[in-house]
Amino acid sequence: MKSQGSMQGVRVKCRHWPFWIVIILLGGVLGLSLLLNLTAIGLLTGPGKPSRVQKGEDEYPRFIQKHSYGSGTTKVVRISFIGVLTRQLDGGWFGTTDPVEDCLRQIRAARQDPHVAAIILEVDSPGGEVTSADEIHRELTQFKESRPGRKLTVLVHDMAASGAYYISLPADRILAQPTALIGSIGVILQTLNIQGLSDKLGVTDTTIKSGRNKDLLNPFHPVDPEQIALLQDSVDAMHERFVNLIAEGRGLKKSDLKSIADGRLFTAADALKHQLIDGIGYWDDAMAATAEMLGVEDILVIGYETQNTFWGLLLGARSPLPAIQSLISEATTPRRLYLWRP
Repeated sequence: MKSQGSMQGVRVKCRHWPFWIVIILLGGVLGLSLLLNLTAIGLLTGPGKPSRVQKGEDEYPRFIQKHSYGSGTTKVVRISFIGVLTRQLDGGWFGTTDPVEDCLRQIRAARQDPHVAAIILEVDSPGGEVTSADEIHRELTQFKESRPGRKLTVLVHDMAASGAYYISLPADRILAQPTALIGSIGVILQTLNIQGLSDKLGVTDTTIKSGRNKDLLNPFHPVDPEQIALLQDSVDAMHERFVNLIAEGRGLKKSDLKSIADGRLFTAADALKHQLIDGIGYWDDAMAATAEMLGVEDILVIGYETQNTFWGLLLGARSPLPAIQSLISEATTPRRLYLWRP
């Protein structure tokens, strides 16, 4: 049996060192992420330097700029909108991302950059929400008006239907690939009425409302012709706005548009005949058209990428499941849409 003195000379090994190494590494990552964020928003200044007036991140969005195509000194930004024009589409583990806001921020960043001469907007979308389409249309218009000589080229890949064609209207030149579909000029508002089914199942509805029109299109009540008329007026107003913007943007007469603004889709060749687009071509044709409008031989095309932090990557991680909130919202809330819906 060893004496107490001999036991004191034995060094006891710590078996918790892997845990502490992990903690230290995580602390280092979080600290670095915080440092980068603080530096990016200008909260850290060097000693003796005067503080600068900070520019809002939403007003002056910051992106990593990547060289995409071409060469020269004339800077052109490449932006794309692919998918449905909606404020809630892609589901993450902790929420949803906003593809419309992502597009708006890129256009805004291009507008705030004095070196950007043009935008090439790539479109492949069946359209979507009326207000989302109008917001992008306005932001693109503001880009063109922000500095003299700025140009906008739109390249349609597979489809520019309804709201997607709406956002293309500020363009100086609209090109479409030979296989693209264009048009579907119109507005749609849909919902389900299950009053007959609810009667058979014995399901009743209790609605407390302040006016007879507060529950327009209540699916448990018979369709009210007067309420349908009220909603039709709203749909017609949005359709009129759409047609007016086409007439203004494309230099066409409203009387000539009425016969084709009934929701139909056109092939690229037919869209060209109706002057809804300016030409048929591919990416290199869009680049050439942009350079021609700017009066230069070469353009330097760059793309924007978001600089994600550790927490940004974590919060934006895509879930393999669809966004439940957006699915429920679309199923239960009738909305006016600039959308091609077969």
